[in-house]
Amino acid sequence: MALVNKVALVTGSSSGIGFAISKEFAENQGATVLVCSRNINDAIRASQKIEGNTQAVELDVTSERDVRSVVKGAVLDHGGIDILVNSAGHRFENAIWYKRYHQMTDRALDSIMEVDLKGTIHMTRAFLPSMIRKINRSPGNSGVIINIASTPALSGQREGAPYTIAKAAVVAVTKHIALEYGNKKIRAYTLALGNIATDATYYSMTKRGRKRAISESAMKRWGSAEEVAKVAACLGSESFSYATGNTIIIDGGKVIV
Repeated sequence: MALVNKVALVTGSSSGIGFAISKEFAENQGATVLVCSRNINDAIRASQKIEGNTQAVELDVTSERDVRSVVKGAVLDHGGIDILVNSAGHRFENAIWYKRYHQMTDRALDSIMEVDLKGTIHMTRAFLPSMIRKINRSPGNSGVIINIASTPALSGQREGAPYTIAKAAVVAVTKHIALEYGNKKIRAYTLALGNIATDATYYSMTKRGRKRAISESAMKRWGSAEEVAKVAACLGSESFSYATGNTIIIDGGKVIV
């Protein structure tokens, strides 16, 4: 169990990729996981489905007041966190995704940026000081920040411009953290995801769209949230102790760089 004695906080973890990461961290890697959702009941339900040490936390990443409160609670209860996973994202909306770039509205762009980008900024900015203090108290420790993006942030996309723009900025956030805080024993990574079969994406598409997605990658299949979670667990461990700022592509071989 590579994450024993580690405390991880995963945003947007009541379902989908965030839930899979929380489950992997707690059940298979031995971490204590703060399972976060905007709705505390959803966080509690998710937490109860996971075997291991978990704590349900109510958190809206768009609210700086919420974020500050969660930081304070994590410090009081656990002395801070060792791993932050920024998984909360704006829900997939066909009406936004399938509009052309020139049809993009400020309202749609702002709503996605508020969650995907500013939520990531709020969380990393708020947790960095306490993460550094925890590392300083235990010199053998390190801190890890994992941000969730998507492959269109790297390759571009004909659809979903607001999502692509927000996720491309998330990649930049990761690089900045890696460069500025590497000497503080904090590592940062981006997971650039391709077609991952979560309820939020898979079942929002038509059968034709799902079939087309299968044909896009070298592996000719959808990925699973559990596969993403295993990569995140590896990054959170000391297995990547001399790597930081990396964008790890998980898309079955569609985008190869």
